[in-house]
Amino acid sequence: MKDFFAFLIAAALTIPVAQAQPQPSCATPGADNAFLGVQTIRLWTGTPPQAKGTSCDDIPALTIFDPQPGTANGSAVVIFPGGAYMHLASNLEGRQIADWFAARGFRAFVLSYRLASHGYLFPVPLLDARRAIQTVRARALDYHVDPHRIVVIGFSAGGNLAALSGTQFVPGDSNSDDPIERVSSRPDYMVLGYPWIGALSGDTTHLSYCKLFNVMDRCEELSKAYSADLSVSKETPPTFIYHTFTDQTVPVEQSLRFYDALVKAGVPSEMHIFAKGAHGTGLGKGDAALGQWPGLLETWLRGQGVLKSSF
Repeated sequence: MKDFFAFLIAAALTIPVAQAQPQPSCATPGADNAFLGVQTIRLWTGTPPQAKGTSCDDIPALTIFDPQPGTANGSAVVIFPGGAYMHLASNLEGRQIADWFAARGFRAFVLSYRLASHGYLFPVPLLDARRAIQTVRARALDYHVDPHRIVVIGFSAGGNLAALSGTQFVPGDSNSDDPIERVSSRPDYMVLGYPWIGALSGDTTHLSYCKLFNVMDRCEELSKAYSADLSVSKETPPTFIYHTFTDQTVPVEQSLRFYDALVKAGVPSEMHIFAKGAHGTGLGKGDAALGQWPGLLETWLRGQGVLKSSF
């Protein structure tokens, strides 16, 4: 018997262990997994506007997660991962968020948008964000979602992009040859997690987009054009925000400034500030206090009527 167990152990030691593969920096269109209900599509069938190349870093894409069977409620969510416009936190602030929403009946779309670290400064990420929302709305029948129940959620830089999508949306162009451009890019609801609202600031005492990407000479111009808190209007969609008091990367004052603009514009909004927590916590990372915010979000979504199946 001893010899038999020794044989099993020796055999096990000879089996090669799969090496961990590096995570790709961006989504690859056409990479589908029907078994898991996941597919990835391009935002533009041809060359995207202002594209610099043909790699996945140059091709914005949507990765689509189906809702759990029998739970579809007709609502959609478009997810913008963060990453300081340098990379995409595709797991923590992408797939995990998509799984959370899909488990509650949403069809979830994770956007792989173009990054400043690959030469795509503003307004390119915003072009990608608008196109993502327009794609979901224009193809609502294909995706079995209500075109008037599209939620956007973003974290950190993705929160900044989500806020811009809700304050600098474009109306549909009914004369366009592209059916996707015929619909509005305005989201119906916004959810912002520790959003980097003050990204385009010349103040370098905190994380600054202008300093990171060496555009300090254009910072004032960019700030006036692409600061979400300066673009809030009564047309901005209802908004849910969460942040932490001790965030050292993106000060909570940035979210407070945006919330104040929402209040002044009469936009129905809800904000939660937690006493402790570092930047980049996603769904809470197991923290006993921060782990409560998704439940607060679910209650808010229920109050907005997007968790009730009516499609």
